[in-house]
Amino acid sequence: MKKGFKTIALLLVVMMFAAVAAACGKDGASSKVSVGIVLPTKDEPRWVQDEQRFKDALSGTKYTTDILFSQGSSAKEKENVETLINKGIQVLIICPQDGDAAAAAVEEAKKEGIKVISYDRLITNTDAVDYYVTFDSVAVGAAQAQYLVDHAKGQGEPLYLYAGAASDNNAFLFFQGAWQTLQPKIADGTFKIANSSEAIALKDTKDLTREQMSKIIGQVTTNWDANEAKNKAQTHLTSAAADMKGDVAILAPNDGTARSIADVFGSDKAITSFVVTGQDAEKASIQYVIDGKQSMTVFKDVRTLVKDAMGMAVDILDGKSPETTGSYNNGKVDVKAKQTDVIVVDKDNVKAKLIDSDYYKAGDFTGL
Repeated sequence: MKKGFKTIALLLVVMMFAAVAAACGKDGASSKVSVGIVLPTKDEPRWVQDEQRFKDALSGTKYTTDILFSQGSSAKEKENVETLINKGIQVLIICPQDGDAAAAAVEEAKKEGIKVISYDRLITNTDAVDYYVTFDSVAVGAAQAQYLVDHAKGQGEPLYLYAGAASDNNAFLFFQGAWQTLQPKIADGTFKIANSSEAIALKDTKDLTREQMSKIIGQVTTNWDANEAKNKAQTHLTSAAADMKGDVAILAPNDGTARSIADVFGSDKAITSFVVTGQDAEKASIQYVIDGKQSMTVFKDVRTLVKDAMGMAVDILDGKSPETTGSYNNGKVDVKAKQTDVIVVDKDNVKAKLIDSDYYKAGDFTGL
């Protein structure tokens, strides 16, 4: 009898262990991540906002996501991709810190059969990119430049050029769009270039090669860094002749650099007025636009971009072919792309475009 009880007790223990093991197995399976997302840094508001938007975009589906930040390091980025591969992801959405350097990381993902979506910035010189979700970056630069052209004051207005990081393919696309719009107005004397000998040497060339753009960008890069932009602007204004001051036009590549550059130009008494561009519609810059310190920003509704990227990922997971609207050559292959439209925002339409569309709340700003 005692032996029978012992046998039953032993069976119960074995069954309990089996149940626990099965539960753990289920948990292990459910903890597998469907979509891995790698973003460049937590130090810029744009990417922190994207993190939440990606989470929101996937809520209500059966799929899961894990979002990691590279903090400006390509080595950390590669480590993040490897971490996500080990979590069993089927789709990788990655905004590269450096388009070239990210190639090695996505090639590892591709070897594991993972579909790769390059997000906002194109990963270059690899065939391991399946899709690219982007704003029309050439159109962004063209919109910035057109704003400067539309607000030019007479002939011979000093034009200060600034660009993003030479490691970011988008910086070239922005600059390409801007230069193609500005060049005819440089050639006809509307603008005179104030801060780049390379740009002056190429002032009669509308369509620049990558190498020619690289020479100009090398002189006027901000590296997407507000402090670097501030230091460059101070250096340029210190060495500028009197005829390079007065009413000026400034091509600033994004909002973070635009605010720094605007602060420098705004504190120089020899600058009578300035028109300065921006990009991203950051809250701080929208306040600058309202206050008249920054002239415009190119609003890229990231809500749409995130939805496009996550919609593409879900299509892939569901076994469907994602919708695309064009393609970009990354130096190795033509990558199928989904493009999202951009909107110019200035003091005249800031309320209609950003408040009435529920992108921001009116209470976030003063002076509206």
